[in-house]
Amino acid sequence: MSAQPSGARPAPTALSADDPREIGGYRLHARLGAGGMGVVYLAHTPGGRPIALKVVREDFAGDPEFRRRFAREVASARRIHGLFTAQVVDSGVDAPTPWLATAYVPGPSLHQAVQRHGPLPVRTVLLLAAGIAEALDAIHRAGVVHRDLKPANVLLAEDGPRVIDFGIARAADAGALTGTGLRIGTAAFMAPEQALGRPVSPATDVFALGALLAYVSSGEAPFGTGPESAALYRVVHERPDLARVPHDLRDLVARCLAKRPEDRPGTADLITAVHAHPLVGPRPEFTDGWLPRSIGGEVAGRTETAERPGPGWEPGSGSGSGSELGFESGLGLESGPVSLPVYAQATLTAPEPPSPPAGPGTPAVPSPRRAARRRGGRRPALMLLAAFAVLAALGGAVQLLAPFREADGSGGGPVPASSYVLGDEVELTSPDATYEFDLKAGKVVPADTAAWYLARDASEFVLPEDSDAFVPTGYELGPADCVRGIETGPVTRVAYADLADERPFCVRSPDGLDLVVVRLVEARPDGPVTASFARYHRK
Repeated sequence: MSAQPSGARPAPTALSADDPREIGGYRLHARLGAGGMGVVYLAHTPGGRPIALKVVREDFAGDPEFRRRFAREVASARRIHGLFTAQVVDSGVDAPTPWLATAYVPGPSLHQAVQRHGPLPVRTVLLLAAGIAEALDAIHRAGVVHRDLKPANVLLAEDGPRVIDFGIARAADAGALTGTGLRIGTAAFMAPEQALGRPVSPATDVFALGALLAYVSSGEAPFGTGPESAALYRVVHERPDLARVPHDLRDLVARCLAKRPEDRPGTADLITAVHAHPLVGPRPEFTDGWLPRSIGGEVAGRTETAERPGPGWEPGSGSGSGSELGFESGLGLESGPVSLPVYAQATLTAPEPPSPPAGPGTPAVPSPRRAARRRGGRRPALMLLAAFAVLAALGGAVQLLAPFREADGSGGGPVPASSYVLGDEVELTSPDATYEFDLKAGKVVPADTAAWYLARDASEFVLPEDSDAFVPTGYELGPADCVRGIETGPVTRVAYADLADERPFCVRSPDGLDLVVVRLVEARPDGPVTASFARYHRK
């Protein structure tokens, strides 16, 4: 999460010394973000049209099975010509590092729009339903199932939605990738058959569309939040919570969320239902006013600045962000949006926190123990490599929904999920660096007073010497994921820039009895830092 002021639009960042300057004949201008499968760059065609050029991570590029599937899915994606999809422009499937170029959509994602502006009006949601259903129809006619439709994978343009990342999820569905414990899809928007590891179909995407419509119309996911395992359990076994979904939408959403694929409507049926609604009529049109004024103004502003940069253009000068142009989909590490971090591109800034309590008049400076901890760093990479080697030797398999088993505190074997129990969830604000978060008590205290703490400074969280943390590549994080991550890839520093879009991280207590899952809400340089804390205790 960046420290941008409330309401500020995220923007592209300058290319680093390690970034290429040209790929496939396309000149790169800025980095748009990073996802579970690679890095996304802003580039332009020779004629000046902006494109999003997505480069696959080198470790995936070295996997023959991934490359084969990637080439096949890109070929399928190039056959998709729906007006509500981001068109594939070009690709380099045989390049040493494969890449894919799609039309650049400068508008915000649905996730960003809801987080910034709240639930959308009924007419807007109905139009979105028709547009996304038409996009899915085009995707399905090309023989592709999206597999990771979610608010972060739908971008808003002046003339309607654009579905992105169609088909790319399937490329990641290879043993060499999923065998490391990666999951395809995003739990909160995953259909029951997908959660159970069964074959997917176009009806799988219809279920995800129903969950998406529930979210954008109510501001809440229909199967709740929290640990991924809990969300997956509710998707499979419980009815969706549609209490906050407007009455005019409830029946349509409920039909999409039917547990059995054969009970869900087809995309054509959804479009017909939208046509029949009195708020839309027989000819739904994405004309002026289809979006609320606040969102429409943001979309228009981004579109105006999406032209080819002039000589004085610099990343971050107001160009549209395209911050959720994908590549987090397909690995299910989020969602979601998916999602490796989208560095320094916030999609949510919290309201102004209440006035902090009166504190010392001295400047906010790091404490001695905080400064000492910052000198630490990531543990040797050999630990992580060795862990993966052991998993490979044992033929580690993907951990699916049942039987919901968690790793024990020592990483020595599976125990029931009830081994860790959610205690409470709180949102806390540290006014400045002279205060820290007391993880045991769940409150803000003066610096250097808590035994198990989370300190903060201008750019990162600081951990105790005897505690480790884990930052996942996605947006879902439960106790089991936390334990496994700490045992195989612990970190001792957590930078705010790694926590974009409320990406979680976790901290384990020195005795292994307590875990805290933390999500950064807002961070301001030398000012307040707000975060939410889900605290778990092991029985």
